[in-house]
Amino acid sequence: MIYKKYGKTGKEISAIGFGGMRFPKTGDTYDHDKCADIVVRANELGVNYFDTAPGYNDDHSELIMSHAFKSMKKPFYVSTKSSRKDGSKLREQLETSLKRMNLEKINFFHIWCILSLDDYRSRMVKGGAYEAALKAKEEGLIEHIVFSTHCTGDEIETIVNEGCFEGMTVGYNILNFPFRQKGLEAAYKKGLGIATMNPLGGGLIPQKADYFNFIKSEDDKNVVDAALRFNASHDEITTVLAGMSSIDEVIQNCKVGDNLVKLDQNKLKEIEARLFNSMDKLCTGCRYCEYCPKEIPVSKYMLSYNNHILGNTQDVLDNLKNHWGIKQEDVKDCIECGLCEGKCTQHLPIISRLKEIGAFEEISK
Repeated sequence: MIYKKYGKTGKEISAIGFGGMRFPKTGDTYDHDKCADIVVRANELGVNYFDTAPGYNDDHSELIMSHAFKSMKKPFYVSTKSSRKDGSKLREQLETSLKRMNLEKINFFHIWCILSLDDYRSRMVKGGAYEAALKAKEEGLIEHIVFSTHCTGDEIETIVNEGCFEGMTVGYNILNFPFRQKGLEAAYKKGLGIATMNPLGGGLIPQKADYFNFIKSEDDKNVVDAALRFNASHDEITTVLAGMSSIDEVIQNCKVGDNLVKLDQNKLKEIEARLFNSMDKLCTGCRYCEYCPKEIPVSKYMLSYNNHILGNTQDVLDNLKNHWGIKQEDVKDCIECGLCEGKCTQHLPIISRLKEIGAFEEISK
């Protein structure tokens, strides 16, 4: 496994990191033993950065990680998060995470899911999230204060230039890189460590392997390798967080981290030429939009809608029926309360997309 310096922290981080959001369910719940085996195997293969959060996998992720940590023999670092804006509530969540994972400190603690500059400012007020994290750092409960964001490149540049953080986690992949590159470069120039999430576009890249075949180079066995290698070969990017739901996926992803062959400039220009502006509007599958009061599985509809953006409306209908097993007409239960849009890290127009999906049958005939 190749290791890179995480900003100015002095830590060497594996080029492939473990994203703890994609653990597989066994029936209606999670088999902690089976899921922990996946984490342990990643550590055996050299992964030393493990990213989790309260709420991931129906609030099982931190517990699975804790179970795995007991069996891990190689040194590792832990990343978790809090989206609480109130300082006391962030402190409470931090203490819960420490207790759950049986840790004395969190190595990389994220001010989680900053959506805009206004949102960022709301975390920095007196008595707010950042102040509480800073106090916890002084007490030794946090080692490095970092942030996660889905902001634009310009917004990221503003945040990192204020100099409050040692690193960031950002949604970045082979589909949206032209829209986030400025923020990435600004963070790197400022000396921040950088972890990237959603390297596979929320699973869209492997699901549409034929469509995205153009991203492959001669060094890539498949589009998954191509997408991971694209991120990992950036000088700016410290670690690429890959959600891994099986030991086979761990082995495949770690092979990319074992042998990084950088993308040449000609290939990069070829890929960029094939992209278009709507690529930045593809749903990445973060699932923050779930828990609809009408029990609409919003994220599944949005992931299916990606097919419409890519030019095949019929595939939206086929995906709903055959992949997700949900009904097209159920989108009409939407009461337009806006809760999902308020949680969307990409600011997608979810309500209007649901309406479009409800009318697609007529369009596709």
